[in-house]
Amino acid sequence: MKEALLYEKISDNKVICNLCNHNCHIPDNSKGICGVRENKGGVLYTLVYDRVITRHLDPIEKKPLFHFLPGSGSYSIATPGCNLRCSFCQNSDISQMPVNSKVLSGERISPEDIVNEALKINAETIAYTYTEPTIFFELAKETAVIATSKGLKNVFITNGYMTEKCLDELSGYLNGANIDLKAFSDDFYRKQCGARLEPVLNTIKRMAKMGIWIEITTLLIPGLNDSEEELTKLAEFIKAQNADIPWHISKFHPSYRMNNIPPTPYDTLVRAKQIGYSAGLRYVYTGNMPGDEGEKTCCHNCGNLLIDRYGFTVNFNNMKNGHCPRCKSYIPGVWD
Repeated sequence: MKEALLYEKISDNKVICNLCNHNCHIPDNSKGICGVRENKGGVLYTLVYDRVITRHLDPIEKKPLFHFLPGSGSYSIATPGCNLRCSFCQNSDISQMPVNSKVLSGERISPEDIVNEALKINAETIAYTYTEPTIFFELAKETAVIATSKGLKNVFITNGYMTEKCLDELSGYLNGANIDLKAFSDDFYRKQCGARLEPVLNTIKRMAKMGIWIEITTLLIPGLNDSEEELTKLAEFIKAQNADIPWHISKFHPSYRMNNIPPTPYDTLVRAKQIGYSAGLRYVYTGNMPGDEGEKTCCHNCGNLLIDRYGFTVNFNNMKNGHCPRCKSYIPGVWD
């Protein structure tokens, strides 16, 4: 076990974890909500510093990140655990493992070895993904520091529930993030995720101010977060931060504890996309629908097709140094 970062000791061997916005008060010999940070004698330990449960070379489009080094490979890692309890989780076998199965599987691999593996397979980024990277923060931060020194970029695929202190620790090492904005309803977050909406909104605002490239994903679940009123408010919130933030609207498929709800109808995704553009967003994408027109990147100024995608594959990229070759407009993103 490795001593955790971002906690404080209080009386009677209790500690307060300041890593995420649950701010768990953890008694001696107990774990936080995530199930992977444990108090032993008034010292908080991370149980997943050396428990990498999956590592793959993925296309960056799978994250999804569409305006961040398109067509490049991203070495993607995760440990077991999560600080949310989403009833619709699509990776519940590993994210909920510490809570549901009471085990912590994984392969021992050091931050140095992770970076070396990424370099060996010519990845351009390391993605901390699949589960919630906040809960394996110690591993992620050490890896990100080394990766930065070797010329690799770092991206988080996150639920956005980390504290400001956590984000401050990542300053200078985190280059991009896709943040799940699961709904625009605090009631949804409390009932379906065991969390609150406001901390996620604060993370989006803070990342934007820090200069981290962000994209946002919303999984549309029929009858739960897909009303026109809610989607309009969500899109308007994104626009208020920056109209150039890409919004990914994804199709829901029944999973985990939400097998009683049908997949998202295509018309719902189209309607949500129209809502995003009506709110003033410049880039709105539809996901989990390979071959759909909503995967393509077009110039916000002249409509020229810039990047053609099929699923996670880039068929062609017509941009010239981040600009539209037709009208010369700059397309916001990270292109080199």
